[in-house]
Amino acid sequence: MLILPILVGVAASSPAPWHLALAGAALSGYLASAAFQGWSRSRRGPVYRRPLLVYTATFAAISVPLLAMFPALLLVLVVGVPAGLIVVAGAKPATRRDLASSLSQVALAVTLVPASAWVSGMDATGPVVAGTLVAAGYLVGTVLVVRSVIRERSNPRFAAASVVFHLALVVAAAAWLPTAYVLIAVLLAVRAAAFPLLQRRLAASPRPLRPVHLGIAEMVASTLVVTVAFVVPLPGLLPSLVPG
Repeated sequence: MLILPILVGVAASSPAPWHLALAGAALSGYLASAAFQGWSRSRRGPVYRRPLLVYTATFAAISVPLLAMFPALLLVLVVGVPAGLIVVAGAKPATRRDLASSLSQVALAVTLVPASAWVSGMDATGPVVAGTLVAAGYLVGTVLVVRSVIRERSNPRFAAASVVFHLALVVAAAAWLPTAYVLIAVLLAVRAAAFPLLQRRLAASPRPLRPVHLGIAEMVASTLVVTVAFVVPLPGLLPSLVPG
């Protein structure tokens, strides 16, 4: 979830050494969030206390120089604060991870696309806007597909909603993006329709659909998305996310 938006941001702008620092901040921030959620859900279990402190300190150590060099990164807080509050609310003891929490984490990850442009010294120009929407569409779709075969596996309406969302991505890609992105959107829509069917068909078999199978499929899909982003230039959909 973290690598894809950074790489799409790099593809839409240009590589820079600061991207390594951004990746480090994103990873340590994600690990700190995961440790906090575990700490909160386990009623502040001591096993999570040290990881939470270490990851939070690492995140702060990397983020401070990044913000000093690129103040525009503070704009991430526009999305980060409300999304973070939703994640925190969903980490209460005896609270299952709901769709809102998952989508909030997606929103946080998607901010890495314009952030990648800013640390490369570029404005968040039109191609970066397109890259942000591509990353958002893929990651939201991934959340829907995974939930449709795990937490919502007995809910055909949720699976249908996932397919409808992916078909909307196909239409949007056909309207605004090059053909390669349309083909990727079609493949993702096929994935969204196929996995719930496979899950139900294989549920009683000796080899049911397992999370590892989803993981492998997502690795292939994300690799395709990133590869296309580097090979086929993204168009400028809007003038800019942030004035230069």
